[in-house]
Amino acid sequence: MAFVHLHSHTAYSLLDGEGTIEKLIGRAKELGQTAMAITDHGNMYGVIDFYECAKENGIKPIIGCEVYVAARSRFDKTHEFDSQSSHLTLLAENNIGYNNLIKIVSEGFVDGFYYRPRIDMEVLRKYNQGIIALSACMAGVLSRQILADNLEEAKRKALEFVDIFGRDRYFIEIQDHGILEQKKLNRDLISLAKELDLQVVATNDVHYTKQTDAEFQDVLMCIQMGKTVDDEDRMKMSTDQ
Repeated sequence: MAFVHLHSHTAYSLLDGEGTIEKLIGRAKELGQTAMAITDHGNMYGVIDFYECAKENGIKPIIGCEVYVAARSRFDKTHEFDSQSSHLTLLAENNIGYNNLIKIVSEGFVDGFYYRPRIDMEVLRKYNQGIIALSACMAGVLSRQILADNLEEAKRKALEFVDIFGRDRYFIEIQDHGILEQKKLNRDLISLAKELDLQVVATNDVHYTKQTDAEFQDVLMCIQMGKTVDDEDRMKMSTDQ
C-alpha cells in the first residue's frame, strides 16, 4: 500500500507554498510515488502545469483545492464576524468534479471574496457532484470547532458535510506535524469519525519539498505579513514537518 499526498501546496499558494510544481513532482517521482494531489489555497492557478508535469513524470495527477469556507455566507462581509474563514480540502474524482471545482473556486472569487476567496454550504450543495471532500488541517471547519471545545458544533458541521457529500465522499482528515495540540485534535477527530461512521484519511500539510526548505517557507510568510524573521510578534510555524 503506497502513501499518496492528498494535501499539497505549491508556489501557487502565494507567499505560503515554497515548492514549485516541478520540484514537488520531481521529489514524488524520486520517492517512487505514483500519484499526487494539488490543493493550493483558494485557487487553481497551477492545475494545468501540475497535470502536464505529473503526466510527463508518470505521476497520476489529482486535481484539488483547499478552499476557504465563510464563517456565515459568502455574501456576508462584516469584519467582526467574517474576517476569519475555515479550510476544506476538495478533490475532483472525475471530469464532472473538475468542472464543478472550477465553478466552486470561481464563486469564491466573484461573490465571496473578503480578504480571501470564500465559498459557503450553498455553493457546495450546488456543485458537489464528482467531488471528494476532506475535513482539512488545523484550520479546517471541524478542527476550529474542536480546538475551541465546541464538540457539538463540530458534530453538527460534520453531519452537514455528510448531507452534502454522503459518507462515501466525505472523509475526516488527520495530520501529525509534531504539534502538541494536533495530537489531541486527532484523537477528537478520530472519535468523531467513529461516532458518525466516517472514514479517516491521513495527509501531510505540504508547503515545501524537503524538511531543509522549512526556513525558506518561513521567509515567504514573513514577506506575506510584512515582517522580518527576527520579529517576535509574527505568525511562525512551530515545526519543520
